[in-house]
Amino acid sequence: MKKNTKTMPKNPIPASANNPADAFNRLLTVLDTLRTQCPWDKKQTMETLRHLTIEETYELSDAILEGDLDEIKKELGDVMMHLVFYSRIASETNDFNIIDVLNGVCDKLINRHPHIYGDVEVQNEEDVKRNWEQIKLKEGNKSVLAGVPSSLPALVKAARIQEKARGVGFDWENKNQVWEKVEEELQEFKAEFNVVDHTAIDIEKAESEFGDVLFSLINYARFININPENALEKTNKKFIKRFKYLETKAKDNGKALADMTLAEMDIYWNEAKKL
Repeated sequence: MKKNTKTMPKNPIPASANNPADAFNRLLTVLDTLRTQCPWDKKQTMETLRHLTIEETYELSDAILEGDLDEIKKELGDVMMHLVFYSRIASETNDFNIIDVLNGVCDKLINRHPHIYGDVEVQNEEDVKRNWEQIKLKEGNKSVLAGVPSSLPALVKAARIQEKARGVGFDWENKNQVWEKVEEELQEFKAEFNVVDHTAIDIEKAESEFGDVLFSLINYARFININPENALEKTNKKFIKRFKYLETKAKDNGKALADMTLAEMDIYWNEAKKL
């Protein structure tokens, strides 16, 4: 008779929880166990986790743009795990722990919502944003723009800079003024980078003017409630889908893209646009 060689788990597996507090405590328990017993988890530092956290955040962003709720749920779990992991690492050096993190964010939210937890009156969302920026200055921020991370991608950073400036009243009065600025910047860019007359251009100046064009377009997008990052990423995805269709159709017909004319490729491209 064969002996049962199946080994018992080294640790009891925490049962699934039925309420938020118990579910969060389950995550803390699992992370504590992994941190002390798993060779990979034991080696991690805040620096080694950083690039993984960025990756998880982008995966969450992709899931949101795709509208994939199951994937959003999974990616939220991954991001939350990372947040707990950082707190666990910090607790080992007595710098802070998860309790400090959670109390800190609660205190911040309470302090920055005096219209909810105090006696301040607001009329609309814009009042809330203005109060938020003023409170941050009182808390010690030297500039309204101090809250914009320097490492943000340029497109996202431009949008956040404009939102922050608007929060203290530094903004255009209406979208028509903003569009006039877009047209002005386009003309200045064209003057520096005119492809028609084939004259030599100053690349440095052209780059500067192109930056101004993008900044003004992002500003206009904000006025008509378009998120420029989402808009560009959706266009990226649309282009990728159409280009892959083009590649597939060319392959099905025994052709290589490099050997096709632009007119031939356009046939498949236009097919993809109709799908």
